[in-house]
Amino acid sequence: MNNPIHSRGTVALAVGGAIVCGALVALQSRINGQLGLELGDGYLAAFISFGSGFLLMAIIAAVQPGTRRGIGSVIRSIRAGTTPWWYAAGGVAGAIFVLSQGLTAALLGVALFTVATVTGQTVSGLIVDRRGLGTMRPHPLTASRLIGAVLAVLAVAFSVAPQLKGGVAPWVLILPLVAGLGLGVQQAVNGQIREIARSPLAATFFNFAVGATVLGVILLVHAAVTGLPGHLSSTPYLYLGGAVGIIFVAGYALVVRFTGVLVMGLAAIAGQLVASLIFDIVLPVPGHVLAWTTVVGVVGTLLAVAVAARPRRAPVSRGATGVSRA
Repeated sequence: MNNPIHSRGTVALAVGGAIVCGALVALQSRINGQLGLELGDGYLAAFISFGSGFLLMAIIAAVQPGTRRGIGSVIRSIRAGTTPWWYAAGGVAGAIFVLSQGLTAALLGVALFTVATVTGQTVSGLIVDRRGLGTMRPHPLTASRLIGAVLAVLAVAFSVAPQLKGGVAPWVLILPLVAGLGLGVQQAVNGQIREIARSPLAATFFNFAVGATVLGVILLVHAAVTGLPGHLSSTPYLYLGGAVGIIFVAGYALVVRFTGVLVMGLAAIAGQLVASLIFDIVLPVPGHVLAWTTVVGVVGTLLAVAVAARPRRAPVSRGATGVSRA
């Protein structure tokens, strides 16, 4: 059975939503990276981001009946064995991503941090789309999708290459790369939870509940080994990372059914790159100079989205000859 073929307008609207969500990811990266820098502790910054997001989601679930019903539907489905338990564990990938924000974004700069996640996100999106997941049927590996994915990776490689000469420690790039690999799976399973719950906020609740738990355990181990900082940041907006995360996690869960994981990931990447480019121009990280290759990488990624997002044509049958095209 093939995936339903959505209209160009529907796909374009969903792609636009993914771009906006991607821009919010870049905003969260800047917030969490700066919070980690001011605290001197990326682990605590990550937990504050996810923990505040979970607290907000718990409040929303308490006052919003539709979200509560959705959460209950997912729990019952998992208990009945009709939904794999790991569908609700997308927050693990989110926790790794937010942790990498707090540990590496301030060291790399938002633009370089963002492009370091792109290759992993593109590869995982391509794999998940090709295999399918739950109610998401496999997407055929069309020429436009493959060209779009390859173009995105090449654009990222071109934009990041000059900045790799600055003596960046390998782990600083490897961590966001691994986080990017997890994002494709996270977006797919969150979309499945949204389908079961009939609520993007219910999917977001599970994402933050699991992520906050994982980061809480990591923070406890970290605190036992090195201790915690003796101060918090006095900058209020640095505590908004969780609220920003709620918006884009719910947005991703809503649009993935129209775009597939690969196209949504590429659109989100484009939004991240555009926003991070603006941040690095308007609010540059000290010691990081914006390279012209980053600008070229942004343009190339936008082109990749346009290529990969072309809706698949419906099969055309020729009844007179009995010949059909797939």
